[in-house]
Amino acid sequence: MEPNRDAMTVSWVSIIVNVALAAGKLAAGLLARSSAMVSDAVHSASDVFSTVVVMIGIRLSGKEQDRDHPYGHERMESAAAGILAIALAAVGIEIGLTGIRHLISGDFRTAAVPGLAALIAAAVSIVVKEAMFWYTRTAAKRIRSGALMADAWHHRSDALSSVGALIGIGLARLGYPAADAVASLIICLMILKAAFDIYRDSLNRMVDHSADEETVQRIRQAVESVPGVVRIDDLKTRMFGSRLYVDIEIAADSTLLLSEAHAIAEAVHATVEREFDTVKHCMVHVNPA
Repeated sequence: MEPNRDAMTVSWVSIIVNVALAAGKLAAGLLARSSAMVSDAVHSASDVFSTVVVMIGIRLSGKEQDRDHPYGHERMESAAAGILAIALAAVGIEIGLTGIRHLISGDFRTAAVPGLAALIAAAVSIVVKEAMFWYTRTAAKRIRSGALMADAWHHRSDALSSVGALIGIGLARLGYPAADAVASLIICLMILKAAFDIYRDSLNRMVDHSADEETVQRIRQAVESVPGVVRIDDLKTRMFGSRLYVDIEIAADSTLLLSEAHAIAEAVHATVEREFDTVKHCMVHVNPA
């Protein structure tokens, strides 16, 4: 399946699951008199927005290059991932602030004891959202999509939010209502860490950050294996969204005809683009050895 089509399929599954889950949580929260579960339902509903951002980013990144964008539109996906990272951080901060407000105000002491339906809804939410995290994460790694990976972590943040709700509801039923607020603070820190990692990765993909050292070494070995290459004088890589540009200077026998040197350069170009599917374009310059 094509990467963009694969990502769109995953995104539509995410929207359907989030809508169904939000409706179920809201019904359970109202039925069981659980403010934590109602808040969790709102969180699931907000994930629909993040998935829509992913779909827009992936759709734009898949557009062909044009006169105004001769290098393509892949960075639009990185921009979408950055937006999602900020939204994810906002969710984490809101969860943390809610916990702090409950601890300071002490309103958890007078809150009604939530019913069993809220506890069951939280447990179901954890299982479903964790499954969605792994489903989306697997697809994101397969097609190397930063935006889809950010959406996967939105699923994980929802699962963590439900963990907090489960702990809070369970302990409230056992007579320890403050546990919900304490759990919220821990979950807040975990979500903020994930948001920071996603934002840093999206930023690296937008500022011509080089490929990782392992990839560079593998490219170097592939180039050196091409007949006629005496040595590599220079090798540069830069990320462009989810794709990679490679600029190589090789040295070849100075007595070769121009056509022969060109054939070696073409062989290097073809080898790199064939063996590394993340490479969008490879530019080769030949120096006399």
